[in-house]
Amino acid sequence: MDVTAEVERAVEASQVRAGVCYVYVPHTTAGVAINEHADPDVATDLEGVFDRLVPHTGPYRHGEGNSDSHAKAVLAGASQVIFVQDGKLVLGRWQGIFLCEFDGPRERKILVKVVPEA
Repeated sequence: MDVTAEVERAVEASQVRAGVCYVYVPHTTAGVAINEHADPDVATDLEGVFDRLVPHTGPYRHGEGNSDSHAKAVLAGASQVIFVQDGKLVLGRWQGIFLCEFDGPRERKILVKVVPEA
């Protein structure tokens, strides 16, 4: 799910002109990534990559049936750091910020902290 606009609103509300934006997902079966958001096929392709790397069924011991989701979340990571310049996120032309949901849909939190330059 593309969450770029939500993070941009948080940066704007912070009124920080220059600094760092931390984006964190406090979940063990979700992650956050930066990738292309101009073409939705990229996100679909990446879902396929995760599924091929970590199949849903496997020799997993975790009893909830979502071991693949935990492994995919580790691969994606739980946080991203993005510079803020002139009150805006410093992202490449095609980049966006994505919540990677591996075990849902579920209600998720995305925590955003914007820290000004010292």
